[in-house]
Amino acid sequence: MKLFSSTWHLAARFFTSLSSAPPSTEDQEWVEERLSAAELALWSRQSNPDRRHSTIVARRFVDLRGSATDAEVAGALLHDVGKLECGLGTFRRVAWTLVGSHGPGFTAYHDHEDVGARMAADAGADPATVELIAGGGPAFSDLDECDRA
Repeated sequence: MKLFSSTWHLAARFFTSLSSAPPSTEDQEWVEERLSAAELALWSRQSNPDRRHSTIVARRFVDLRGSATDAEVAGALLHDVGKLECGLGTFRRVAWTLVGSHGPGFTAYHDHEDVGARMAADAGADPATVELIAGGGPAFSDLDECDRA
């Protein structure tokens, strides 16, 4: 069953990535209210599909985890920011996820949690934000569930 849900998640993520539309004005404002200036600059470097995805995941996260702290919401919004370092577009990320590959881009893609945590720390993010991006902390299972929904 996990394979099916993972495959479904990846397929849905791929098809929503085909649009280059930016996040809605409402979503952009929602994000701006929740991130520091440095975190917002980092979030804004992501592609439009990745920014839309992170906003969807963060909104699910807030709905699921009513007690989410500001730092945890920032972590949800920045959970995939490490993918910036891999330098891969949507199609190469899909291919590498499905068939695998080797090299620095592949390593950065598969280690995007640690890379993103370092990027957030360098931007002065709260330690709880950094921990969540790295795949840890008390809210990680909720974030993971929202990311795979």
